[in-house]
Formats: sequence, structure tokens, C-alpha cells
Amino acid sequence: MKTLYEKSITETTVLGIKSKNLFRLMAFLCLVFLLSPIQYQKQQIPETIDEHGIGGGVLFEEITADANNTEIPLDTDAQTEFADTLSKTRTLLYDSYTVKSGENISTLAVNFGLNQDTIITVNKVTNSRLLQVGKVLKIPNQDGIIHTVRNGETLSAVAEKYKLEPEAIQAVNELFSERIVTGTDLFIPGARLDYARLQEINGDLFIWPLQGALTSYYGYRRDPFNPSRRQFHDGIDISGRVGTPVRAAMAGRVGWVGWDNVFGNYVIINHHSGYRTLYGHLSVIRTRTGAYVAQNERIGDVGNTGLSTGPHLHFTVFKNGATVNPLILMR
Repeated sequence: MKTLYEKSITETTVLGIKSKNLFRLMAFLCLVFLLSPIQYQKQQIPETIDEHGIGGGVLFEEITADANNTEIPLDTDAQTEFADTLSKTRTLLYDSYTVKSGENISTLAVNFGLNQDTIITVNKVTNSRLLQVGKVLKIPNQDGIIHTVRNGETLSAVAEKYKLEPEAIQAVNELFSERIVTGTDLFIPGARLDYARLQEINGDLFIWPLQGALTSYYGYRRDPFNPSRRQFHDGIDISGRVGTPVRAAMAGRVGWVGWDNVFGNYVIINHHSGYRTLYGHLSVIRTRTGAYVAQNERIGDVGNTGLSTGPHLHFTVFKNGATVNPLILMR
């Protein structure tokens, strides 16, 4: 027969549960807690491994849980869609910048993280060497070039030229239809200038055909044979000793060689992009009509032939039939 003390221990209750049963319940709950992860788990997903793969086992997909401990797989499709959104064409925005002393197109491009082509075309720079301190430039928020719409050109034709979708050009220029007007400047996202055009603007198109002192510049000068008269000099004169090699300023095909009463022995070379060069007063011609010559290839020797005051090379550059100042194109 139990004493009153023993009876009071065995029959003590907490919230209506006897202490003996309460102990058992607590032990069970602790076991469940230890065996059941709450916030995170990895779910095994069998996957077929390509025959060229290595290793083995299974791949794992991470599972997260919300506040109610409901498992939510990571949405990889949503992540891909977000990445695609970031890569889509951005709205075109411009900032302004004033050129400081010592800066040029190249350094500005690096500083703003843009291509030289972008800064050049957006600001309609035709000769980067003439960029002046104090000039205010437009700086866009993305790379691309300006295309001026020609007569009869369509948006689809412009897009095809630059290998873009018409919608991309529409979006960046905020066009509300595919109709474009002649003369309109369109920003073409991601486009680049062709290499020859970039060289032309940066003055890197031609090398010097002869290393020597400049004795006469391009433009108006006093006629060396009649000092009382002014004449337009359509090239530059570079002094040199008779027999010094004269070299092709740019690769091309020889168009003509021969004799002229003014230029004496001469060579004319046709180049890409509408360029042509003339080399005059040669003592010897070392190429022939129709020959292909590489840049820096010897084509003749310095002389004093034709209408000349002394040994030198007369060098003329033509662009689409008109003469241009060679010095702005030579590196």
C-alpha cells in the first residue's frame, strides 16, 4: 500500500497531465526536433550524366523555406529572365563633359568606359587631332555610333546593315513607329566604325613616304618660280637626297607610272575608301602599273625631275578625286 508521499509524487499533474506521462512526452518531442531539419534541406534529384562526364552520384537542388516552413525551389527561369532584362537595350541618355588640357579621344574613351567610335560619332568629330580644350562633348550611357538616315532608307535596311533587330533601334531612339525621316540621326547601339574610317579620323591612315624636312605645306603659298604670284599647293614637299628610297604610304594597287612636265617621274597608287596618292619628282621608278604594293614598300627614289627647285618628294593625297591635306592623315 503506497504511502501518502509516494501517492502524491506519482499522481502529481501539470495542466492535467501526470508527471510520468509529461516526461515521456518531452522526450518524444526532443527526438522529433533532432531528427527534423527546420530551415533548410537538400533534395536529391537523380540526373542522367552525359557519357563524357566524370564522377558519379546525384546532383542536388537547393530548397529554401518561407516563413511557414513551406519548401520553395529556386526559380532558375526567373533568374534567366532577370539576366535577359539587364542585357536588353537601354534607353539612351547623355551627359556633358568639358575637355581639359592633355585629354584626347583615346583617354576620354578609357575614362568613360566607351569605345572611341562612340565619342567620335556622337560629337561628329572628323579629326580627333583637332579636339580643343574647352570643347563640350556629349557622353552617352552606352556604346554605339550615329547613323544619318539617307534618302529612301528604311529602318529595316538600317537594322540589317548593322546586324540588329529593328526593335532594338526603335527602343534606344524611342521611335514610336518604323517610319524614319531622311537626315535623322539614329543611335545604333553596339555598332562600330569601320577600321579605315577610324584610322582616317585619328590621323593614322598613312605613313610618311619619306623621312625628311617639310619644305612646303598644303595650301596657298608663294610660287617658287614667280614670287609675285600666289598659288595653291595641292600636296606637301619633303626634302631628301637623290636616291633615297620613297615608300608607299598605304597599301594599294599602282594606277599609273610615267612622266609629267610638272611632276617629272611620278607614281600614282589607288587605295581603299576612295583614296589615291601621288609621288612626284622621282629619279627612278621602281614599280609598274597594275602592281600591288604593300605599305612601306619601296616604289621609287627621291629625285629632282620635272618642275623642281631641288631634290625632294612631292606627295599628294586625293579623297574621292579631291585633294586633302596629307598631314591630317599621316601618323
